Amino acid sequence: MYKGQRVAVVIPAYNEERFIGKVLEGIPEYVDRVYVIDDASTDNTAEIARAVASQNGRTEVITLETNTGVGGAIVTGYRRGLVEDMEIMAVMAGDDQMDPAYLPALLDPLVEGRADYTKGNRMSCPDHYKEMPKFRRVGTLLLTMLTRIASGYWYINDSQNGYTAINSNVLLRIPISRINKGFAFENDILVHLNTIMAITLEVPHPAIYSGQNSKIRYPKFIVKTSWILLTKWLWRLWNKYITRSLF
Repeated sequence: MYKGQRVAVVIPAYNEERFIGKVLEGIPEYVDRVYVIDDASTDNTAEIARAVASQNGRTEVITLETNTGVGGAIVTGYRRGLVEDMEIMAVMAGDDQMDPAYLPALLDPLVEGRADYTKGNRMSCPDHYKEMPKFRRVGTLLLTMLTRIASGYWYINDSQNGYTAINSNVLLRIPISRINKGFAFENDILVHLNTIMAITLEVPHPAIYSGQNSKIRYPKFIVKTSWILLTKWLWRLWNKYITRSLF
């Protein structure tokens, strides 16, 4: 437990055989459950994760038959955590870009009741984003501006950051089956959280890039996600303001 709260870490992983072992070895001892969601990997991701899982009782490897996307993998982990009555669920990628030393900074606001959802922020200062490739930095800034409009969280500075933690009671209030299953998951969940007026807080931390190859094709992703954000902005306005005022 972490300060009296049952905590699970969801790790979406697709072809992460180079990093998944190190990620699992770095998960802090206070984490109660670790769900590795193998998103139909074609390499040895699942085998390596199962080897680690065989050495402890807290790690479970769930292999999906077809690739669902990072959002779909996260939702699978969320559902498993809800079944096992986890009180807080964090997400850490399987590519070793999320330093576990910053996990308490994500958990503390939830444990203390200051936030419902916490999110990493690599854009807080130049020292934090200096390792980020320039094209990713530009793409993140553009999508962050669009996400602010779509979600209503005007203070968000790193919309694409997947290092997150959420209170399970809040998770139960949003329709996770409707959230985008691809890389736009992080943008879409913010829209849904805003409709229930969830308190979201960003936690600064440095970007880590150590030879990882991004699976995102940014030109296509930016265009596709921009369209998703436009439709989600309209959906949020309709559900949060118009529907509630009429009914």
